[in-house]
Amino acid sequence: MITAKAPLCSGPAFRVNIHPQQKRDGCSAMDDPLPRKLAAILYADVAGYSRLTGEDEDMTHKRLGRALDLIEQMVNSRNGQVMHYAGDAVLARFDAAIDAVSCALDVQRQLNAENSDYEDEHKLQFRIGINLGDVIEDRGDIYGDGVNVAARLEALASPGGICVSESVRTALGTRLEVEYADLGEQSVKNISKPVRAYHVEPAKTSSPADERETGIPNELQTPSIAVLPFTNMSGDPEQEYFSDGITEDIITALSRISGLRVI
Repeated sequence: MITAKAPLCSGPAFRVNIHPQQKRDGCSAMDDPLPRKLAAILYADVAGYSRLTGEDEDMTHKRLGRALDLIEQMVNSRNGQVMHYAGDAVLARFDAAIDAVSCALDVQRQLNAENSDYEDEHKLQFRIGINLGDVIEDRGDIYGDGVNVAARLEALASPGGICVSESVRTALGTRLEVEYADLGEQSVKNISKPVRAYHVEPAKTSSPADERETGIPNELQTPSIAVLPFTNMSGDPEQEYFSDGITEDIITALSRISGLRVI
């Protein structure tokens, strides 16, 4: 038995008895790996939210509230769970990748319909990133690289778009009628290895008549452009917001061009 005497203080002195086995057990608990489980992680936030707030703070917040309620309903309907909100961002988990992607498609379809009455610069559009990976569940929230990758994929998505990782693409296979645009391997902030990313959107119904008229497959008739995030080359972490802002401004400007699909 080890006897430890507390430091002198203004109050009465006291003694704490620490058993050697208790000390060893405490250290062992700290060294034990935390339990992890495989989950599909969905991370979403609003493109250009600060700009929209600056234009009309009250209305933007009301529209955001309605959108977040809609997302929660969609998540629940696909057997998912919203883990937390952070401003205009939402983090949710699913047991299956197909549920996460189906939910994202539902959300973007519904929000696109609600945005139809607004000009492009006033639309409240979410970017959504989805990853399939290990997470740590603790105190009603999830943590780990699986979550971090989902957040980085969200930044690669276009406003109103969905971006998924290679693990999600593989898990889905051909079970959903969607189209993938391979964005290649992306080096993203605070993730040690490049992440292969795909833009996902609902499969378009083919019109043989249109293809016969042009001789070009339908999926190739709409011009598309992908805007990838700029890399902060200054070495100053505080400049990250500047490079992110440039990417967002370019995407917003391109999305106003009629007939051009921004991915």
